[in-house]
Amino acid sequence: MEEYKEKEAYELSLGQKQRITIAGVLSLKPKYIVMDEPTAMLDPEGKEDIRKIVKNLKSMGYTIIYITNIIEEIFLSDRVVVLEKGEIAKELKTSEILDNIDFLKSKGITIPKEIEIIKHLEEKGINIPLSEIIN
Repeated sequence: MEEYKEKEAYELSLGQKQRITIAGVLSLKPKYIVMDEPTAMLDPEGKEDIRKIVKNLKSMGYTIIYITNIIEEIFLSDRVVVLEKGEIAKELKTSEILDNIDFLKSKGITIPKEIEIIKHLEEKGINIPLSEIIN
């Protein structure tokens, strides 16, 4: 982030601003980090950078509370909490997604193609552990 220290905020891209915000939060040495739609409005490269940062923070032991409407980002999580009208409709481990596809669909959640394919293969007797595509 050193290259950004002399720049004005208006000179930075949204992705650069996101990364600087994360660096600022980390300087406070928090126990938990809440990220609300951190990849919204970022280009694909910026989204991937944020995903890498989240994975790295998780590997360092940070607890990340990650709020998103982008279902593909579910693979960043260990647990998923589905909210409906401000209430918890269901909480599940990411590894339990295959067993809860019907529930997720009933809540209007679009299932990532990777999960649809794995579920279809499972129905045909070909088992690919979800853990192989998560994280």
